[in-house]
Parts: sequence; structure tokens; C-alpha cells
Amino acid sequence: MLFKSKKGIQTQDRNRYDRVPKLMWIKCESCGKLVYYRDYKDNHYVCPRCGHVFIMSPKQRFNLLFDDPNWQKLNLPVCTDDPLDFVDRENYKDRLTDAREETGEMDAVSAADGKIGGIDATICVLNGFFMMGSMGRVVGDGIIAAIEHAVELNNPFIMVTSSGGARMQENILSLMQMARTTVAVNKLHDKKIPYIVILTDPTFGGVTASFAMLGDIHIAEAGSRIGFAGRRVIEQNIREKLPSNFQTADYLYEHGMVDIVSSRVDLHDNVARILRVLTHQTITPKVIKAQTPKLEKDKKIRGLGESEAYDKVLLARHENRPHFLDYVAGIVDDWTYLAGDRCYGEDAAMGSGIGFWRGVPAVIIGQESGRTIETRQKHRFGMANPEGYRKAVRMMRLAERFNLPVISLFDTAGANAGRDSEERGQSQAVANAISTGLAIKTPYVAVNVGQGGSGGAIAIGTGDKVLMMENAIYSVIAPESCASILWRDNKFKATAATAMKLTARDMANLNVIDGIISEPAGGAHNDWQTTMELVANAVSTALESLREIPVDELPVKRAEKFISMTRDVEIYQPDPVTE
Repeated sequence: MLFKSKKGIQTQDRNRYDRVPKLMWIKCESCGKLVYYRDYKDNHYVCPRCGHVFIMSPKQRFNLLFDDPNWQKLNLPVCTDDPLDFVDRENYKDRLTDAREETGEMDAVSAADGKIGGIDATICVLNGFFMMGSMGRVVGDGIIAAIEHAVELNNPFIMVTSSGGARMQENILSLMQMARTTVAVNKLHDKKIPYIVILTDPTFGGVTASFAMLGDIHIAEAGSRIGFAGRRVIEQNIREKLPSNFQTADYLYEHGMVDIVSSRVDLHDNVARILRVLTHQTITPKVIKAQTPKLEKDKKIRGLGESEAYDKVLLARHENRPHFLDYVAGIVDDWTYLAGDRCYGEDAAMGSGIGFWRGVPAVIIGQESGRTIETRQKHRFGMANPEGYRKAVRMMRLAERFNLPVISLFDTAGANAGRDSEERGQSQAVANAISTGLAIKTPYVAVNVGQGGSGGAIAIGTGDKVLMMENAIYSVIAPESCASILWRDNKFKATAATAMKLTARDMANLNVIDGIISEPAGGAHNDWQTTMELVANAVSTALESLREIPVDELPVKRAEKFISMTRDVEIYQPDPVTE
């Protein structure tokens, strides 16, 4: 609250705050501390003591997100007030009059054109100061008009939400805005125009259950509360105390509903980076720089020498071998990690995001194993849950919508096996990933960079071009498990590895892969710089060859390629092993 007369708070527009006396203080409604107004403003209306995010006016949002103040506000349609002649403790018409006097706006929606990262864009903002940003007919009409304007100009559309939900005073007319705004969003999707939603505090009810959760990319502002029903309502219904972080931005991230949790100050840069990729901007690729982690000089790889095939198994599993996020850090420009399956959760075992692969905008997915004890536990050794494969499917569809190639770097011992995974549909998730990968109308390059384990690997391995690193392996089961089952003793693991024919050379001979990527002497773990240069060049070459094929023909050729596999292959049967 402001320590001044009430009249000083109820301003016609936000500019009057700039004329507040210099000794004005604000009491944070979260921590209760006094904050000097100038510090509060300079910190983008975030409490510098506790990080509480205050509601911003549309003008402040435009200034925050556009490159400069030279944005142009749109004239949005208006309609008649109070169609239901609604009266509660106060006439609806009187409430509208008060809100208009306090905000200087006709209703809770504003839109403007400007540039974000030099790219023309349209931003639409829900004004939390106007009747809590609630959605009635005017808001619905305004969002629809702003989207149609963006479609006409082919502008990326950014929706900034701050709302308590549908406006009760308009009852069913408000409810219908959920369907009407969804129709408009579908137009953006049909035209393949980027639609980014920024969820701010608070966003609830019919807003979250319609246009606010239909974005190509969801960004939640840190500190925001986002949900369908309010916390108090839910606690009354279930008669339980909810977690302290319930319906926070971080909570939604953990549960797969948002791609990014961003601080307010980073919103512009995050949106600009995403738009550069989705709109196929031209960039100069960075110089690949990768430093190989140091190894203990005397540390030897245990088990080497039993068989050539099993040596490859050990090299593929080497603890110093680069993983998915290592390749991304070394090769990819403007990388944005995108999280969540929009259904249940975020799976750290399946990494995904967008960026420029040697100057080519792309969607990049892959399993991440982790390197330390903590990161291995976090990433579950690269063994993804159903959420990971559903996220991969979402990324494939995102790539198809914006004509971006898919690059997958698969490296896993297999899909995660466990009760939770089974209950949430592991088999269905893997099957759907295979099916989607075979069907998408966009170039798809898959690279086996380590362990190609069972269905967990092929789920993101059905590319137009399937490449395999020299010391990687590809198999239906681990050789140790194969030996335990068929030889009834895993000491025959090297024999099993040879019999299974799981090396890159074997895969090429069996016509399962399209090419082998060489590795530095001794293996990829010895020289990350050379390894990443080889992988980067191999993928770029594959993408270049696929550009010559019309995208409508890619799924057909991809299907023919996999259908023809394994035909007329002479199966090798090892000699029986006696006791």
C-alpha cells in the first residue's frame, strides 16, 4: 500500500506514479516490509526484499517486452455494458465505471504492435487492475481482434495473462469467451504463427482453461500463482492442506505445464531468443569450443579386452563420454530448454529445446544421463518416464508446425521400468513417439551418441537419417542381461555382445543405420572438441541433403526405409556353449 491519501492510488493511468513524491514508500503485501518507491520501480515492480511480483499495467508490460517505447497501441472493439442488468452489492455498470476511472482503460484487455529482438510482434495484455483482469465479452472480443490483426500481419503473438477468470457479472456470456478465444488461437496454429503465452500473477479459472494454456510455448513469470480453481476452494473440497508451493510457477514447471519459469527482468530476452528460432532468423554459428574433463591418468577401463564388441559397450558407457547437454552447450546457439509434457510432469531424463545447430534453427531432443551423483539421480541415468516421451512427441509436433528440423541425440540403457511408469502408460508413450517420428513432415536426423538401448532409444531414433558414433552400441537388451537369460550366467557378456552384433559397424552391415561418425583415437571421452566438430558436421551434412526433399515426401520415404529394414538378412546364430 502507498502511504498517502486514497486518491493517490486511484490514478487515471500508470504515468501518474512517476509523479509520486520522492519520499513515497510502499508496503509489500507479501513480506510486509517497506520499500522505497524508486527501488520498487527500478526493480520492475518486484519487491527487492522478498521477490514478490506486483501486477503491472499494460503500458508497463509493453515497455518491458518490446525493444523500445516506440510500440503502437491497437484500437480494440467495445460493446454494450451490462447485458444481463446484473446487480450484486453494487450495480455492474457502477463497477465498470469505477474500474475505468481507476485504470483509464475501457476494459481489461490491451494490445500493441512493436519489435521484440528486432522481430515484428503483437502483444496482448490482460490488465489485472481492471476487475482482476476478468474475462467478459469485451475481453473476448479484444483478444479475438488482436489475434486476427496478428494473423493479417503474420506477426508472432504474445499473450500476457493476469486474471481471476471468467467475469461472473456476465455469466454464460463470459463462459462462451472460452470457446470464442480458442477459435482465434486455432487460427494462429493453422497459419503456423508463433503463439507464446506469458502467465503472470494471478492467472486462474476460465482463462487458464482456454487460450492461456494453448500456447506453442508457455512461460511462467517467477513468483506467479497459476491454476484453475483457487487454493481455498480446493482445500475446502478435499478437506486437506495443500503443499506450500501449490499452484506456483515452479509447481507448474514440475508438473509439466510450462516450458520456462522466467524472472520478470529476463522475459524480453527469453521471448526474443525463442522468436529468433521459430521465425527462422539468420545467425552466424559460434565457434565450437569444448573442454575435455580431466581423467585420472592411471585409471583404466575395467573389462577391456574380452571381445571387440564388448569393448565398444564399455566405451559407450564411459563416464567421461559427452552427453546430450554437453553437445548442446558445445554446438548449439541461442539454446532454450523447453520443459513438460503438458499432461503430468517434466522429465529431466529427456532433454528438449530449440536453438540453432550450426546456423540452422532446429528442435533438439535427447536423453541426458548426468555426470555426478546428484545429476545422475536427477536425470535418472537417461532412462525416461512416459512424460519424457510425451514431451519428445510435443517437440516433434512443434518442429513440424514451424518447419524446423528435428535433431535427436539418443543415449539410454532403455526406457525407465517401474510401477509409476507402467501406471502412466510407458508402452503407449514409447509407441506414440515412434509413430510420431515416422509421421512428421519435417526433416529428422537421429544420432546414436552412446547407448542405444531397446525401445527407449528407438522412440527417438526413427529419423530420415540415422547416424551412429563409432563406439556407440544399439541393442534390444544389455549384453549382461542377454547372457544371464540365454547363457544363464552373465560372465558370458562378452560372448553375448559379439553374438548380438550391436556395434556401429554391425548396424551398418545390417542396413539399420545410414552412416557412422568417427571418434577421436581411444574414444569420444578423450577429445570432446574433435568429437563435437565431427558430430556437428555430420548432422549438418545430413540436414543439407534432406532439404532437397519436399517435406510431404519425407514421411513416405522414411516409412519405406524402415519397412525395408531386416528383409533378407542372414541371422547369425552363435555356437551353443556347453558347461
